[in-house]
Amino acid sequence: MLTDEETAALAAIDEAALGRTLLELIGVPSVTGSAAESELQHQLAGRLEWLGMEVDLWSMDLPALRAHPGFPGMEVPREEAWGLVGTTPDGGDGPTLILQGHVDVVPPGDLAAWGDGDPFVPRVTGDVVHGRGACDMKAGLAAHLAALAAIRAAGIRLRGRVAAHFVVGEEDGGVGAFGTLERGHGGDACVIAEPTAGTLITANAGALTFRLAVPGKAAHGSAREQGVSAVDAYLPLHRALADLEAERNRDPSPLLAEYPIPYALSVGTVRSGDWASSVPDLLVAEGRLGVRLGEDPAEARADLERCVARACAADPWLRDHPATVTWPGGLFASGRLEEGHPLPDVVGAAYTDATGGPAPRQRGATYGSDLRHYTGAGIPTLQFGPGDIAVAHSAREQVSLRETVAAARTLVLTALRTVGTK
Repeated sequence: MLTDEETAALAAIDEAALGRTLLELIGVPSVTGSAAESELQHQLAGRLEWLGMEVDLWSMDLPALRAHPGFPGMEVPREEAWGLVGTTPDGGDGPTLILQGHVDVVPPGDLAAWGDGDPFVPRVTGDVVHGRGACDMKAGLAAHLAALAAIRAAGIRLRGRVAAHFVVGEEDGGVGAFGTLERGHGGDACVIAEPTAGTLITANAGALTFRLAVPGKAAHGSAREQGVSAVDAYLPLHRALADLEAERNRDPSPLLAEYPIPYALSVGTVRSGDWASSVPDLLVAEGRLGVRLGEDPAEARADLERCVARACAADPWLRDHPATVTWPGGLFASGRLEEGHPLPDVVGAAYTDATGGPAPRQRGATYGSDLRHYTGAGIPTLQFGPGDIAVAHSAREQVSLRETVAAARTLVLTALRTVGTK
């Protein structure tokens, strides 16, 4: 079922080089917002230039992006953000396929949880590579680079173009993807190599960060009856948020029905008090509100704000001293590939032909990603890549080299069949 060009391109995949690339990428501690994130963008620009691609590497105008009405927000201090797009040079009148991936990773967390190892010194055990960013998503970046290198090594002339969009800040709201699209880079279809555990992700729920400030009344701890503990005042709000989560998850999209809680509402931090023998007069809780597929983030915000207002109105203290809700951090809207679009069939058939395995099933994901930026710009987009999101952001983060090679093979056939050859 493969053409001669497809066979040649698959044969040109250098599996050893792919493995080396993955180890090298993990070795750069490109935590979102850090100098190493920018460093990796410059390293990747060199790799794309070596592949003969037309490279656009630019420093984003962060003040201008922040002033844009569609700016997705940020959760970490950021002094710079570098955009990087590499495009194959020999395209004609054919379509453009975007291979997209983010270079940033989350912080490693408690270093003791990594055992004796450094999270940015990859460890290989058999077929498995361990390290921060292994699956989220440096294996995906390595697969993109291997696919581009194989097409070039096979000497294939493309009718259209393949564009690599390597972006910063995906973990931080998606400023990299947002800035890349604002610069004018686009395409006719996009594959994001996030870890998908052998499935095709065609939809993402969204997420918003909320902050609750709950007032109390200070008093000496020995006379606590003269004060009102902000901790006690918060408890009815916590119960109300649990009820809201249940209400918002009653009828999820079929794409997300397999998940126990498709649109999670969780409180991640609670801070209150500054002295053990004082009644605390303020509690600040921050959490994450899941955004339903197709839901306007403004409606999701209003839903939580109404919930808090009802809970305050029903409480004797909060009725006169209501909690306040603010929305710091990134804005992850939901996103979805148009139903019936052929892109999942193209990628699924490419996987079957490249690996001999069954076509991956389609599903949605409960987390936000850059998919919503591309679908929002009218670019049909799905996620397919090596690894499992279940181990991302943890000290167990890992990826299979065999799975990474299979992803690279799938991307080769997807690219050739999408953009065409001369």
